[in-house]
Amino acid sequence: MSASATLTPPRRASVRFMLGHPAHWLGLGFGSGLSPVAPGTVGTLWAWVAFAVAYPWLDDRQWAAVLAIAFVVGVWACTRTAQHLGTADPGAIVWDEVLAFWLVLWLVMPTGLLGQAAAFALFRFFDAAKPGPVGWADRRFKLRPGQAIGWRQGFGIVFDDLIAALCTLLVIAVWQRVVG
Repeated sequence: MSASATLTPPRRASVRFMLGHPAHWLGLGFGSGLSPVAPGTVGTLWAWVAFAVAYPWLDDRQWAAVLAIAFVVGVWACTRTAQHLGTADPGAIVWDEVLAFWLVLWLVMPTGLLGQAAAFALFRFFDAAKPGPVGWADRRFKLRPGQAIGWRQGFGIVFDDLIAALCTLLVIAVWQRVVG
């Protein structure tokens, strides 16, 4: 990592910023992270729409490949975008929500709109409130004093949302076991 990554003053994400680097496009969820209100929720909604469009066209093996590639490229994009914004985990970065919610939807499908909405609500709860293991995962990769924003933070941006996805899937599985 360059020395400039440690000296970058905090910036605000904007359309101009997003257009400045390919990592920003992905990190900002193709613009959904630029929402002035609840960017994480808007990013998750974008993920839901994108999933609904792509779902009929991809089989399970292809979805697994998309998610694996989205993870690897996403860690890179989140790292670079955080470095360029000068903030370790900026709210405008929503690729973590996109990837995690795609995972949730892929694993709960086929389910109707009500099931998808329940998955959305649960995921947003775990992502925003960060209870238990999600909070642990979020704290685990936080920037330490004197440390530059690096791959550790980029991975951490994605990791806590994957734990939120896991918690969402666990609640859904328990609910299905109890009710079904």
